[in-house]
Amino acid sequence: METTWTAGKMAPFRQGVQAGVAIAIGYMPIALTFGLLAKTTGLTLAETVLMSVVVFAGASQYIALSLLSVGTGIFEIILTTFVLNLRHFLMSASLNEKAEADALWKKALYAFGITDETFSVAAMKEGTVSASYMFGLIMMAYGSWVVNSGIGYAVGASLPESLQESMSVALYAMFIGLLVPALKKERKTVWLAGLAAVFNSLGTLVFHLSKGWSIVLATLLSAVVVEWLAKKGENEDE
Repeated sequence: METTWTAGKMAPFRQGVQAGVAIAIGYMPIALTFGLLAKTTGLTLAETVLMSVVVFAGASQYIALSLLSVGTGIFEIILTTFVLNLRHFLMSASLNEKAEADALWKKALYAFGITDETFSVAAMKEGTVSASYMFGLIMMAYGSWVVNSGIGYAVGASLPESLQESMSVALYAMFIGLLVPALKKERKTVWLAGLAAVFNSLGTLVFHLSKGWSIVLATLLSAVVVEWLAKKGENEDE
């Protein structure tokens, strides 16, 4: 009887683990590349793994590497990644409507593991999601990201120094690779990228801001302007 009860309690966790396998596999090449680029940026193995453990946000970690490579201050990096991850508030609020009643500390704990991918899988699941399901799902994604970040760093450390230095170019290539598909799908993204580039250029060349602050302000200003234009267009259509 006790075994049946335990199995019933573990079932949502196992379902989460099974659903998280695909995410774990998908995270492998991205995390390996992050670890490799972190080595070329000058981070230690401990710093690389710690960033993945504490942050667990691919785009933010890549941007942090880019900012670190140009000598940006810690505050600017934190502010930039905060702005970038504001969408997580919306994802958490949306998922909370689908979540079963659980202890607040459990929800707060698995909220840390909500990424674009874990949110998508949980949101598409039929019925409600429990804390056990979310823990299983996030364990697979989180474990893959952290472990493969360390493996990527170790692989990068074994490469010749000249190749390690040239790999820093891959960081910018990856940003372009992430941006281009979005540019094809949405006009708003084109305006966002264009305005951010203009504001960043003005910040560094005209107002002589530091690279870090220029990026932060360009991100904020472009987001505000694009959203204002989008709202204005919707009101005119009405």
